[in-house]
Amino acid sequence: MTFITAWLEQYGYGILFIALFLEMLALPLPGEVLLSYAGLLVFQGKLSLPLAILLAGAGASAGMTLSYWIGFRLGKPFFEKYGARFHMGPDKLDKVSHWFQKYGNVSLMVAYFIPGVRHITGYFSGTTRLSFRKYAAFAYSGAFLWVGVFLTLGKLLGPKWELYHHTINRYLLIGGIGTAFILIMVYYYRNRREVWRARATLLLEKGLTRFHTAGNVRFLLISAFAVLVGFLSLAIGMIQDFLAQEFSMFDEITTFLIGELFSSGWSVWMNRFAMLGTYYFWGPVILVTALWILLKGKERRLELSFLGLVVLGGEALDEGLRYLFHRTGPLPSGLRDPYTFPSEQSLLSLIVVGIAVYLGVRHYGGVKLRMAGVLSVILISLLVGISRIYFGIQYPSDVAAGFAFGGVWLSLNVVLLEIFRLLSERSRQA
Repeated sequence: MTFITAWLEQYGYGILFIALFLEMLALPLPGEVLLSYAGLLVFQGKLSLPLAILLAGAGASAGMTLSYWIGFRLGKPFFEKYGARFHMGPDKLDKVSHWFQKYGNVSLMVAYFIPGVRHITGYFSGTTRLSFRKYAAFAYSGAFLWVGVFLTLGKLLGPKWELYHHTINRYLLIGGIGTAFILIMVYYYRNRREVWRARATLLLEKGLTRFHTAGNVRFLLISAFAVLVGFLSLAIGMIQDFLAQEFSMFDEITTFLIGELFSSGWSVWMNRFAMLGTYYFWGPVILVTALWILLKGKERRLELSFLGLVVLGGEALDEGLRYLFHRTGPLPSGLRDPYTFPSEQSLLSLIVVGIAVYLGVRHYGGVKLRMAGVLSVILISLLVGISRIYFGIQYPSDVAAGFAFGGVWLSLNVVLLEIFRLLSERSRQA
């Protein structure tokens, strides 16, 4: 790696182009480290960021193009003859081909962030005869996104590149693997939807009570239960890291990056974002949601009860957790509420806006409206969390814990709401 960085300092853009071109052909070159180091050179004024992104993206795109046509030329006969030697016989190739034809577009962009995977996607795309026009659109977009992320990170880290880049690369790798896992789960769910529904419903019936309902309501309950399990696992992991005192590096890196991304000129906007994490914003949201339930709700008493339970219970949960973990924030002691783990603002923002959106689109609106609702919950929660870190009021781990525990409380109440709704429907039919 030392000789590559030395060449990069000496020859600049040409080495950046060639190294990424060769890496996309599956040569063992550390692309992330190379890109982030090039970002450091941008910080030092030795390279231009736009030109570095252009040349690096072009090199990666050229490598992906060549690997596609190599795979295209090899084709199925190669795998039919030699594929069994590395567990890729005709049957598996057909499955991979089907998967690429259906979901390969998105996976091409995600694969760049997973070392070892991005090196083979070009070959597989060509072998499975994925449309080159579609392939090029997503592969080239992913290439420029990937190089842009790591070059920008290197520039932001600046003199602290040596200290932080390995940890950040690990976080991005985990994020890429997590995204790929979600895509795989979506693929298998769509292909085995009825089997999964039947099994998940059976588990819910055994663990809770027996009921019969329409398929879409059953799917909603199963989805909420799956989200609950995911957030619960995340919350347990946060507790383990808290007890092991393993947040220091995460807090340091995240605080540093937010400070680099958002200068002092952002203070006015950050004050506005912080207002989204107060009852000046939550109050009207709760009031509008209650009015919506009264006007449009299917089971008004039940939905109003759960709206109150989520908000009041969330407040109680937050108070209890902060005094249980007993961790003071970065501000000086002597404040009225010195304990910041988990973040009250991130926890309550997620549950208040989350339950409002859920009850608002539960019975009305199509897929696009519901997706917009989910994105609005994520965006508002993130803005609130970023503002707390920006002003140095809370640690990044406080904010992350607020999202984890808030997600558990919100998804648990959605599961309970749907169960009570089903039981109420069953009692009316009896």
